Amino acid sequence: MMPTNLDEYVGQEHILAKDKILYRTIKADRLSSIILWGPPGCGKTSLAKVISNTTKYKFVKLNAVTAGVSDIKHAIEDSNVSMFNMSGKVVLFIDEIHRFNKLQQDALLPYVENGKVILIGATTENPYFEVNKALISRSMVFQLHQLSNENVFTVLKRAIISEKGLASFNIEISDGTLKKIAASSNGDVRTALNALEIAVLTTAPNATGVIKITDEIAKECVVDNKIMFDKDGDSHYDNISAFIKSMRGSDPDAAVFYLARAIYAGEDPVFLARRICILAAEDVGMADPMALVVANSALQVVKAIGMPEGRIVLSEAAIYMANAPKSNASYNAINSALSDVENVDTGIIPMHIRNAPVKGMEKEGYHVGYKYPHDYHNHLVDQQYLPDKIKDVKYYLPDENCINSFKDEVKNKNSQDN
Repeated sequence: MMPTNLDEYVGQEHILAKDKILYRTIKADRLSSIILWGPPGCGKTSLAKVISNTTKYKFVKLNAVTAGVSDIKHAIEDSNVSMFNMSGKVVLFIDEIHRFNKLQQDALLPYVENGKVILIGATTENPYFEVNKALISRSMVFQLHQLSNENVFTVLKRAIISEKGLASFNIEISDGTLKKIAASSNGDVRTALNALEIAVLTTAPNATGVIKITDEIAKECVVDNKIMFDKDGDSHYDNISAFIKSMRGSDPDAAVFYLARAIYAGEDPVFLARRICILAAEDVGMADPMALVVANSALQVVKAIGMPEGRIVLSEAAIYMANAPKSNASYNAINSALSDVENVDTGIIPMHIRNAPVKGMEKEGYHVGYKYPHDYHNHLVDQQYLPDKIKDVKYYLPDENCINSFKDEVKNKNSQDN
């Protein structure tokens, strides 16, 4: 049921519209090495199949799970010049190329460099992290997107009438049922096709020889296709990034949505609670110091009660963060101070605020002249705390949402009283 040409290929218009470079290079058979990056079932292997039917070069397919360096060399050596392959070039399709180790990827490099191999690598992982940088620099990377429900529905409709598909069966199935299969696949056309095929093959024809696929039959054949992201993959980080940015952006609905996605996909609830704690300090900060208390309480409760009840605690904490006023003044303050500590000659700690555990040290100036704030009005006294070289530096710069310093509040109160 795989497409044989570009006209049969469904989806990925952002790279395969007729005015796009990938479409034109495939049509003209002028392909250079490419990396196809996208989620499972989005059409990477199908696109490689289209290329194999289009190119004049020998096409070899390997799977990185089972292939080794010797398989790579044999595939290339077998492509030597012949009456069927005058150029001696080979289009080498490697599925799951991210599973090749460094040695295996390095073995490809000389052949790609000298033009003997046109590499097509398919991966579900970010190639910029998982594929040899030298291979990346010699390839064009194309990101394929998760297919829409409409794309998957189109493929299912074709499968029913295609001679390469299920046309030999007398099938009766409504568009509504097909759309439900498509929607349940989460953009994975392979999952949808498998569900349809199982439904057809396991349903007995009725008295008139018709295989009638109802909603109930289709539902039984659909795998519970959870949101697809593994705990180390890009989609994991994309979802967590969206979760954090939604709380930071004060959108409680989006925050709960991405939290639900993470929970549904099996994310560690303690990890989620820790991320909420970080956001409470970094993005809410001094605009609402109670946010950190709420976040830490959520972390402790999630550890204590676990799931599924922990989802409620996480939801409450995420909504609190999204609705809280925001300030990153604490975050900026510590980063600025760390930068000065690392890069600037800040000088020495003032003598009057140094420790003097024994009387003899006071003779050296330690602790001499220190003013104890509680001996003064409002428990506040003007004295220098920063080293001389940076005595006028301001690290904490509160914005309009922040709690001002006690010192500033007392000064403001005194000026109002006067």
